[in-house]
Amino acid sequence: MNLDRPPAPDPYCLLPPVPSFPLTSADVADGKALPYAHTLDGADLSPQLSWSGFPAATRSFVISCFDPDAPTPSGFWHWTAVNIPGATTELVTGAGTGDETLPPGAFHIRNDFGTHAYGGAAPPAGDRDHRYYFAVHAVGVERLDLTPDVTPAAAAFTLLFHTLARGIVVPVYSR
Repeated sequence: MNLDRPPAPDPYCLLPPVPSFPLTSADVADGKALPYAHTLDGADLSPQLSWSGFPAATRSFVISCFDPDAPTPSGFWHWTAVNIPGATTELVTGAGTGDETLPPGAFHIRNDFGTHAYGGAAPPAGDRDHRYYFAVHAVGVERLDLTPDVTPAAAAFTLLFHTLARGIVVPVYSR
């Protein structure tokens, strides 16, 4: 099968602009290869993420990982964790394993694999590099009114109205 297609845009350029803040990781870096441990074929572990410099009005965070390069009209959501307390400034490697590994009160919503956890990179073999947008969204409310079974797209729509700022790191991966 031929997977040639135009490149997808940066998904966050399609949204109203918000300020950015620093998002760093001991595991992943912008434009660098996503380590095997963070892929579906590897250990399937979410990467460590640290953030700072977010607005003082931040009450909670949402963490997400989105692949706009998946050969679908809507990309592919690998991870969304919501209602992370506003005092949190780091998630350790593997925090996306399940709700029990998140800070109290936070939970995962269903990803496009159908699980409530981080789902590692799994682009089609032979396809070009895929970009994995790991984003930390600073949210102006303590809790988003979401359930674990909401779709990632519906969660992103709700999040749009409460996002104060966003930090992003974008590693790449191909098989």
